[in-house]
Amino acid sequence: MNTMNTQSNAMPEARTAVPGVMKATQPFFWSVQRELWEIRSIYVAPLAAGGLIVFGSLLSTVHLASKMRAAMALDPMKQMERIQQPYNFAALLMMGVYLVVAVFYCLDALHGERRDRSILFWKSMPVSDLTTVLSKAFIPVVILPLITFAITFAVQWIMLLIGSLVLLAHGMSAAILWRQLPLTQMWVMLFFHLFAIHGVYWAPIYAWLILVSGWARRAVFLWAGLPLLAVGVVEKIAFNTAHFGRLLLSQLVGGKDIGSMTAPGNEMMHPLTLGAVGQFLVSPGLWIGLAFAAVFLAAAVRLRRYQGPI
Repeated sequence: MNTMNTQSNAMPEARTAVPGVMKATQPFFWSVQRELWEIRSIYVAPLAAGGLIVFGSLLSTVHLASKMRAAMALDPMKQMERIQQPYNFAALLMMGVYLVVAVFYCLDALHGERRDRSILFWKSMPVSDLTTVLSKAFIPVVILPLITFAITFAVQWIMLLIGSLVLLAHGMSAAILWRQLPLTQMWVMLFFHLFAIHGVYWAPIYAWLILVSGWARRAVFLWAGLPLLAVGVVEKIAFNTAHFGRLLLSQLVGGKDIGSMTAPGNEMMHPLTLGAVGQFLVSPGLWIGLAFAAVFLAAAVRLRRYQGPI
């Protein structure tokens, strides 16, 4: 009886523990869903780019058979490069679309709700400024890499299937196409590059754009770029050095070594290893950048707390 009483007393506590965790996380996920619902370009633009790539792949199949015959006469390494070229181009194009969408999203993240005066409505909701700003930073760092990877994955699969069908229709074997495409390795490298470089490593850039978005009343793009340009110009005039420019460039390319190593097209030359991942995790640029990102986001939270509509 005592054991049964103990169990019955413990069960209500277990039941009440789960809702407490849900209440702590739900506002954040609701805020992320709100961003996806309001700003459809987050997924519409990558989908449109993926559709354009598939359409271009269909058009290029007119000369696919002749290109494959020419590639078969090359040595194995050049043959692999020739076959992988359109797939790497597709990944680079999707990556470029991701960065464009991420930059314009961050520039409008806090400025847009002040401009259309919806900030008055959202401030009346039981969601803190910290949750709102973090949910907006979550989009370019996590959501957009996920969307970009999923669409690139699907696009490359469709390209491979189209190419195989065209070769079979011309009486050629599609085995060389499947053999010379290390898709698994390409996808692993792409996934790491999207999340590590364009997601986490670019976090201070996204945070800076969000901060400027919450401060500037107009011409947000200019206010985001001019201070960085001014720092570089002043450093060059005063000290005849370009350390800030090199630091900014290193941040943009994802570090001196890891960024170029994991770029599409380098899968065979620089296969991704645990050592490379560890090198990325211990790189000073990563943690210094994340510290700046935290400072910028904290300033953005404070700005949103006191800023009103434009």
